Amino acid sequence: MLPSPSPDELRLVDAVTEEHFTAMSLIHALGWRDTYKGYVPDEYMAREITDGRWIKVFRENYKTGVCNGLLLYRGGVPVACINYCRARKSNYNTGEVCTFENAGYEDWGEIASFYTHPAERGKGYGGILMTQALARLKAAGYRNAFVFVLRENEKARKFYAAHGFSWDGTHADIHFPPDTVCVDLRYVRSL
Repeated sequence: MLPSPSPDELRLVDAVTEEHFTAMSLIHALGWRDTYKGYVPDEYMAREITDGRWIKVFRENYKTGVCNGLLLYRGGVPVACINYCRARKSNYNTGEVCTFENAGYEDWGEIASFYTHPAERGKGYGGILMTQALARLKAAGYRNAFVFVLRENEKARKFYAAHGFSWDGTHADIHFPPDTVCVDLRYVRSL
């Protein structure tokens, strides 16, 4: 039997089990509810952003190899997660709220999603995950990477800039019923 991790021990775990997919989905839901409040309609958040919303997506991504998930644990508690992959042709929420085309970015790496539990922000966990995901994309042969970030999310934009990303002038409009449009900016960097 392996010893239990100490309460402050940090460890990275590749997301490969149902427990991992469930933890990542919860962190995503908490992140959405905290970060996008006031931007994404409350009705959409209440109806669509459930704790288990992304479990099936993460499970399929793992099974098909489309996207890799990585969790950061502090002790036995998952505190942050990131999903990285080859640039998708369009997002995996096609038909829901947003579709975007990645023409011209086909050979790029992508940070598909990235969230820290709201109670765990400001502790450097995001930097650990971002550094690891970018290193893995580089090791996989990608020369460049991108991430989409909500235009109004100043904290995230500063975080990405601090990690070498900058806006390349492209964006994706995200439509939320009945009439809300949010704008995601594409931030890019070389690896």
